[in-house]
Amino acid sequence: MNADVRCGSSSAGAIADLNESEDCAYFSSYGHFSIHEEMLKDAVRTESYRNFMYQNGDIFKDKVVLDVGCGTGILSMFAAKSGAKKVISVDQSEILYQAMDIIRLNKLEDKIVLIKGRIEEIDLPVENVDIIISEWMGYLLLFESMLDSVIYARDKFLAPGGAVYPDRCTISLVALSDAERHAGKLAFWDDVYGFNMSCMKKAVLLETVVEVVKPDSVISQPFIIKDIDCQVTTVKELDFSSDFSLTITKDGMCTALAGYFDAFFEKDCHTPVAFSTGPACTKTHWKQTVFLLEKPTDVKAGDTLTGNIFVRKNRKDPRSLIVTLSLNGVTQNYVLQ
Repeated sequence: MNADVRCGSSSAGAIADLNESEDCAYFSSYGHFSIHEEMLKDAVRTESYRNFMYQNGDIFKDKVVLDVGCGTGILSMFAAKSGAKKVISVDQSEILYQAMDIIRLNKLEDKIVLIKGRIEEIDLPVENVDIIISEWMGYLLLFESMLDSVIYARDKFLAPGGAVYPDRCTISLVALSDAERHAGKLAFWDDVYGFNMSCMKKAVLLETVVEVVKPDSVISQPFIIKDIDCQVTTVKELDFSSDFSLTITKDGMCTALAGYFDAFFEKDCHTPVAFSTGPACTKTHWKQTVFLLEKPTDVKAGDTLTGNIFVRKNRKDPRSLIVTLSLNGVTQNYVLQ
């Protein structure tokens, strides 16, 4: 069972509407090598893109490819090695200057063209591209709202019959039971060196926790709350509300819910590739996004936890998310920033 009620929002298009000064902090964060080192060392992430392109070279042969948010150029080089005729690599952050050196070092400057700028503000040296590749995913998939830029590029530059990769992504929820972790985050404030700081709990509960969840703390089957077809989805559809139903697999106290995403490279692929950021799989730099419950609830195997989750951009900062979770008659708001 999977319910997905799409909701419009006045924040739709907010990323495209940001000016350079409003968005400089985001791009500055990607100017330093360390964040790219972390992503490149994430073997699940990087090898999935590599395997998709190397194992499906027929898709790329003699095609024009656009890499949105190219960073160090790793995906662009994979595409070039997979037979692309031309790769256009776009990034606004300062890392692009390093990418230029990297492309030259690997003697791929005859195939890869680098452009510094926001995809919403630049012109390409071609009218259309055949394929768009991008590693746009953030925590809980949609954090940082980079998919908005991929959608913009798709609608403006992708030729009829072209493809966006990954072509499909899902967001899932699971229930967690970890009383020790819950107490460490919340009960801790009841007695801090003999002082009552319980008023801090409100602030703690408001923020999601991005961390690696212990697999043995998962006490439910996963439930898909959002299924995104990157070929056709719109920015409006990225703000969404979904009912969910979590089937409990073992007795315990549900102390939190956790969200994660899966990404799929399937369209026209004779060798499909997919990866998951779920707690049962090899950990990635995306980890999982945890929603601590103010009031944990006892559950038994076979029970069903039902609720609703509403995910939308923060109007004050459209690269961050606000999440409203309703469960067992209790509604909590969270920020992911």
